Amino acid sequence: MDIKGAIGPATADFVVRGIRDAGEQKAAMVVLRIDTPGGLDLSMRQIIKAILNAPLPVVCYVAPSGVRAASAGTYILYACHVAAMAPATNLGAATPVQIGAPGMPSLPEPDSDSDKKATKPQGGSMEKKIINDAVAYIQGLADLRQRNRQWAEAAVRDGASLAAEQALAKGVIDLIARDNDELLQQLNGREVAIGDHRITLQTDELTTHYHKADWRSEFLSVITDPNVAYVLLLVGIYGLIFEFSNPGMGVPGIAGTIAILLAMYAFQVLPISYAGLGLIFLGIGLMVAEAFAPSFGILGLGGIVAFVIGSVILMDTELPGYQIAWPIIAGVTTFSILMLAVMLGMLVKSRRHVVVSGLPHLVDQITHIETTSADGAYVWLDGERWQVCCNETLHVGDRVRINGADGLVLKVSKVAGEAS
Repeated sequence: MDIKGAIGPATADFVVRGIRDAGEQKAAMVVLRIDTPGGLDLSMRQIIKAILNAPLPVVCYVAPSGVRAASAGTYILYACHVAAMAPATNLGAATPVQIGAPGMPSLPEPDSDSDKKATKPQGGSMEKKIINDAVAYIQGLADLRQRNRQWAEAAVRDGASLAAEQALAKGVIDLIARDNDELLQQLNGREVAIGDHRITLQTDELTTHYHKADWRSEFLSVITDPNVAYVLLLVGIYGLIFEFSNPGMGVPGIAGTIAILLAMYAFQVLPISYAGLGLIFLGIGLMVAEAFAPSFGILGLGGIVAFVIGSVILMDTELPGYQIAWPIIAGVTTFSILMLAVMLGMLVKSRRHVVVSGLPHLVDQITHIETTSADGAYVWLDGERWQVCCNETLHVGDRVRINGADGLVLKVSKVAGEAS
């Protein structure tokens, strides 16, 4: 199985299910071919948990040449039963990056020795707590697999990195192999511990099965991409706005609801800032309010500023692969501005038009009495039959001018001459 790119929920789901399927199919072992800059801590721990509880050996292979197993990839390598690398690859830089910008919060530093003694039980800064937790975690993996625990600590505390040859010399990995065939040759006859017992790998007659990501993993990979989740959120919001402004269309409302639900699923597994999400909603709300209740641009400008700031801080992490691309933010912001400008233009244009419907349109129009009855006189105006009242007696054919309305009864006055 290949682990490529940033490690996230889709990667964890793919690896966990792949290891489970390999065990059910009585595979001899699983080879994880890794090329990653790192990823989310939660997803990494899910993968490691699956490796540690796997019923068969799991081999980590950093390949092909030129790739890396940085950050979260280093932890996964330490967890595997056998660690291998291709020439010209590297691993390390495993210092955890705190979710939250711009830096990790720290407790106030003591000013004197007495203060230091008093604050010592507090455990130091928040940064030290996170680092110490990561060090203990990777050292536990190193002790389990009998690998270099001192370098593992340096990789976390100092961000140390190693090339493949140096990693082999320091006891960080078990072997170097140029390709899959050489990897299998070197694994043949090697003993590994699976739970409480040890097994000997027999790889000389094994056939290799490449386990590809299925539709579910591909789907999760797409929707949990921060850029895709961001676009889905905006598509959903605008779809609902169009549906509410034009009830009965159906398509915008259905598509918008589906898009928002997909975006919400992605956001629950991504490191998002709820402040950023709130600013995005506020910004769109203000821009819509500007369109329906013009404020000479104040609401619209505030909405644009809130929208841009919310988009920038939405992904609450500095991890590579989990940032929203600036071109997407710029494109969506430009679209929102253009839509706001179009809506404002249509509003201004409609206000300048002469009224062509409703009661105000009927005032001052001249028509004639069509019929009379005991209930009163009636006229035919703009395709509608209206009852009229007048201070003078009305007869069929009299010309009248519309002066106003009292509910659904038009007030009229006679006009000299006969109606055409």
